[in-house]
Amino acid sequence: MNIKAQIPNLFTMLNLFCGCVALVMAIDLKFDMAFYFICLGIFFDFFDGFFARKFGVAGPLGVQLDSLADMVTSGVVPGFVMWCLFSNKNYSTFNYLPYVGFIITLGACYRLAKFNIDERQSDSFIGLPTPANALFITSLPLIIVNFSNTIVVEYLSNNWVLLTITFLSTYIMNAEIPLFSLKIKDFSFAKYKLQIFFLAISVLMLIFLQILAVPLIIIIYVLLSVFNNMVNKKAS
Repeated sequence: MNIKAQIPNLFTMLNLFCGCVALVMAIDLKFDMAFYFICLGIFFDFFDGFFARKFGVAGPLGVQLDSLADMVTSGVVPGFVMWCLFSNKNYSTFNYLPYVGFIITLGACYRLAKFNIDERQSDSFIGLPTPANALFITSLPLIIVNFSNTIVVEYLSNNWVLLTITFLSTYIMNAEIPLFSLKIKDFSFAKYKLQIFFLAISVLMLIFLQILAVPLIIIIYVLLSVFNNMVNKKAS
């Protein structure tokens, strides 16, 4: 057995394990722990691709395993978290509306399947990656807890707002919107000024806004990409 070939798969399995634990945490309404395990899963998700490229062992098996693991960590968990937000943490009252939250899971599934056969997304993304969307969704209950008695919580407790977030996030995952790559291969400011600006803003926002910064960073990422696409289109 080629041990090097199995190292990326090990990281993929750790991503899947973190997704399973995050789901259990969310079921127990421990949304902070669910969020942390989602972050850990995304960390492992990054390094499975890193080691696959480093060791030259990237292959179709790794691609499929990666998508299956992401389906849990970045698909099932955020869908269930949205289910909880619609349910207002009340499992005893049955209604149909909370199940709309699983549209996020369906959208993530479609996104992951499309990504596997889309050769345009080798260096950058078209549509919001599922891990970014998972961070966006799973940060919402933490914002509710940490910013109680504010207008932010009032909005996030409104079903119409949650419906908008559900459908909009699902759309953006699958939209034909090119997003600039966050991979910085050298320290050329002229070449990567947009990426460096975005990363600097993200760090400052995390320092001053903490958990509230997470969804805002992802929104800024999409808006900056759209603006960058418009500038490049005019330049060409």
